Amino acid sequence: MTSLVLDTHSVIWYLNNSPRLSITARQAIRSAIENGFPVYVSAISIAKVVYLAEKGRLAREDLEALLIAIHRSDSGLVALPFDMALAEMLPKVPRDIVPDMPDRIIAVTALALNLPLVTIDSRITKTSIPILW
Repeated sequence: MTSLVLDTHSVIWYLNNSPRLSITARQAIRSAIENGFPVYVSAISIAKVVYLAEKGRLAREDLEALLIAIHRSDSGLVALPFDMALAEMLPKVPRDIVPDMPDRIIAVTALALNLPLVTIDSRITKTSIPILW
């Protein structure tokens, strides 16, 4: 097992124990955490959840659960900032394949770390980034 990067929907579904998260993805996340590997969440995912909660597209409880998990050292979830190195890598995730900027940032985070991305996003799965689902 290894560390993973979670897409926004993946972290929310994991925290909600949603059946929408595949069994393979859920087991990989649990295994990584149980074996002491960090499971990364891009800061842009946190911003996206704030935005979606403000718009009423996600429950405020989803945002609260995410923030609590990120701040708890025993959750295994680690927030990663968006920085200059990631910004310079954005062309490696072409806009014509992944048009949404937050999704590109999440994808390039996995690419930069050379880790699998846990996502069902059909646009991201068309890239060369290793996908776990």
